[in-house]
Amino acid sequence: MALYNNHAGNRAARYSRNTVIIVILTLFALATIFPIYFMLISSFGDPIEAGAVSYSLLPTKFTLESYKFFFDYSEYSIRWLLNSLIVATTVMVSNVIFASMAGYAFSKIKFKGRAMLFTILLIAMMIPYQVTQVPLYILIVNIFHIQNTYSALILPGLVTVYNIFLAKQFMGSIPTEIIESAKIEGCNQFQIYFRVILPLSKTVLAVMAILTFMDSWNTFFWPFLVTNTMDMQTIQVGLKNFRFANTTYFAPMMAGATISALPMFVLFFSLQRYFLEGVTVGAVKG
Repeated sequence: MALYNNHAGNRAARYSRNTVIIVILTLFALATIFPIYFMLISSFGDPIEAGAVSYSLLPTKFTLESYKFFFDYSEYSIRWLLNSLIVATTVMVSNVIFASMAGYAFSKIKFKGRAMLFTILLIAMMIPYQVTQVPLYILIVNIFHIQNTYSALILPGLVTVYNIFLAKQFMGSIPTEIIESAKIEGCNQFQIYFRVILPLSKTVLAVMAILTFMDSWNTFFWPFLVTNTMDMQTIQVGLKNFRFANTTYFAPMMAGATISALPMFVLFFSLQRYFLEGVTVGAVKG
């Protein structure tokens, strides 16, 4: 009887502990989803209610007029989306290619000064992003004279140290025997990279692609700094044009924000399987 009561008490304790964990995780999930939910319901508001924001948790009116207003308000609305797509896609592809190449070199190719060079890269990763903006702006505007161009938007993010570090850490776990076997078969370094390393690194490349695209798509400060005409602005910078000194077109702005979030959702869910595999790589051994 005492043993039964002991087991019942343990089950009750585990049930209570699991209930608390579920409640806490649910609260965190709701806190994470709420900004997206508020953005979505606000985008269905009436565009003529500029500045008169209704902070209700449930939609009081359902209309698509704000989406129409977003595209009709400025002739550059589609251009903003296209600019963001061009910049984010180019930066994503370049990071996947160059960071994976560098990661392969640092993890599997022995060359003089490899450890020192990688240490310098790690030190550079610790420098705050804001510290580099002034010298980078001077370099782009005063030296290269490429302000207000796609080059100015793309070049600073062509490859990041974080992605190199991510690729290096993952590729370091690939067995060296596979590479040695490829060398015996007559493959050179580029053939090993394309035929062996890349197929085995799909998970980390997917994680890299998602994170890089999201970061580039959501960047506001740098595009705002180097663009001075509306036709070269990205969607994040373009949304500021719906805010004026005395009023704000809140619902159209939320409609634009909703539209700008769609590519990230599409990319994430299309690569979700690889992303989840990449996050859990190394979590379980055996």
